Amino acid sequence: MSTTRKFTAAAVGLGLVTLAACGSSGDGDGGAAASKTVTLVGHDSFAYSKDVLKAFEKESGYKVRVLKDGDAGQAVNKAILTKDNPQGDVFFGVDNTLLSRALENGLFQPYEAEGSELILPEYRADQGKHRVTPIDSGDVCVNYDKAYFSDRKLDPPTSFDDLVDPAYKNLLVTENASTSSPGLGFLLGSAAKYGDDGWQDYWKKLKANGVKVVDGWEQAYNEEFSGSAGGRKAGADRPLVVSYASSPPAEVIYGDPKPKAAPTGVATGTCFRQVEYAGLLSNARNPEGGKALVDFLISERFQEDMPLNMFVYPVREGAQVPPEFAKYGPAAEDPETLDPARIADNRDAWVKAWTSLVLK
Repeated sequence: MSTTRKFTAAAVGLGLVTLAACGSSGDGDGGAAASKTVTLVGHDSFAYSKDVLKAFEKESGYKVRVLKDGDAGQAVNKAILTKDNPQGDVFFGVDNTLLSRALENGLFQPYEAEGSELILPEYRADQGKHRVTPIDSGDVCVNYDKAYFSDRKLDPPTSFDDLVDPAYKNLLVTENASTSSPGLGFLLGSAAKYGDDGWQDYWKKLKANGVKVVDGWEQAYNEEFSGSAGGRKAGADRPLVVSYASSPPAEVIYGDPKPKAAPTGVATGTCFRQVEYAGLLSNARNPEGGKALVDFLISERFQEDMPLNMFVYPVREGAQVPPEFAKYGPAAEDPETLDPARIADNRDAWVKAWTSLVLK
């Protein structure tokens, strides 16, 4: 979900990944070579196990090229601007906070993926049109530095209301809602919690209580948050950060040395549920390869591979989550949610009002 999980990508050494041994989907490859290459465009946190992708390549006959295009918001905007001559065949990583923008701009063509009937009903969207396919879910939540609160014998916050308590003044860092997917998710969570009449007053209180806003997740989590490995090295002084419910298991799994318990926790009453989708791009050069790739993204094999690579939950019925992921990163039991239509109707106005209120 955007650069929200960039530490994961860094840990497995991903960048612009090209696995197309027999050419790419660029111009000049010739029809035969191009037809055997399928390109996925997505955000920086798209990650996978190499053996899983190689199995798909062997079974399908396609070579997969992965093009990473920044944060989710950046990637979606670029895909919209290039929709008439797209960079690839499939786009992965548009979430429910940005879905309406992609659909309104005609980013995708209809395709009902094989196995889509096994997607859990609560994650389905665009019913009847099938322009996108749900791939994963995750919860945007405030994370806290356990050591900070333990050392001061201060209970960590557990809810949106707690964050405006003077006890937590100057402790929270969040991302810009206009440039960051988790920043937008946190804003939408507050709108879901307090409604049209209350969310702005809530942010006035957060601002008065010293909330710090930075451009994106990487800066917030790895540079400003005292509970992350990067933050500890940098001497960060913010023990509260807007991140994901799945961030604690990443701190354990990629810790060096690996800690016995997660050094961070989740304020479970601050969570907003995000769902990520993939779709066959309009004007895709290899639509048949793109369809096969979308089918693969909701296959049991890929769905069970996602948690420890992208730190998200599968959306396919019966897909299993690795024990260490479930232990350290359980999904929120009662996250805030918003109907996609309500997000579509209000997102731009909310972001504009938030920007005026918080950044000026």
